[in-house]
Amino acid sequence: MPALTITQRLDLLHDMRRPSIYDYIPAIFTEFTEFHGDRHFADDPAVLGGVALLGEVPVTVAAQVKGRDIAELQKANFSMPHPEGYRKALRLARQAEKFRRPVICFVDTPGAFPGVGAEERGQGEAIARNLMEFMTLKTPVITVILGEGGSGGALAMGVCDELALLENALYSVISPRGFASILWKDASREREAAGLMKICSEDLLGFGVCERIINEPEGGAHNDIPLMAKNIADYLKDAVARFSALETEVLLERRYAKFRKIGCFTEPPGQAGG
Repeated sequence: MPALTITQRLDLLHDMRRPSIYDYIPAIFTEFTEFHGDRHFADDPAVLGGVALLGEVPVTVAAQVKGRDIAELQKANFSMPHPEGYRKALRLARQAEKFRRPVICFVDTPGAFPGVGAEERGQGEAIARNLMEFMTLKTPVITVILGEGGSGGALAMGVCDELALLENALYSVISPRGFASILWKDASREREAAGLMKICSEDLLGFGVCERIINEPEGGAHNDIPLMAKNIADYLKDAVARFSALETEVLLERRYAKFRKIGCFTEPPGQAGG
């Protein structure tokens, strides 16, 4: 079937029926044990983390939470993590590194929470530290974008060895709503902005930003959650096996090269090497 338009994908991502991490964890993993808190300030319900089995392989899971109803949305701060959420994810990743347990991150956020309290507690520093430390983490890291992947709030859990997007997911340096608000001072032009940003899974695969697209059932992931969970699980088992087989030095070199190749630049005449 033809790929959905960006407008249709936005509608799917805003649909409350779209599966969240609460749907996927019991369908993909066994023996999931949740860990709480960042050991600095508090526990952030917008980030869910713990250890589990993927088949027979122990893994660490860190996931951004999208609520399925208004109560869950409010509890998870509408999927916008505070700095303690990112610090929790990093705490779990460091623990995983100690045991060379693969880290699996699930991203679904319009962006990090920009409130005063979050800024006072170091939102920017928390995101930057995740970017730095995930880049050198001595264990495999796989990230799956489940829905929205907006701005640094998504990238803080997107530094990985391989990035996969669900077919109708989006990944961008800023949310379409934020793009419209800044460029046109009109957030209602979100759909128009999304059409200009080239943030669909097919675009990102072509740009080399992501490596895999995970197919969704016709009409979106909510139409067949067991099939969607199987598609994600099959991908994760393959990816974890591939990257776990690599020596640590090779793993880190490939991760570095993955991000170095994204984008392009030019140098003015006479400036090369200067």
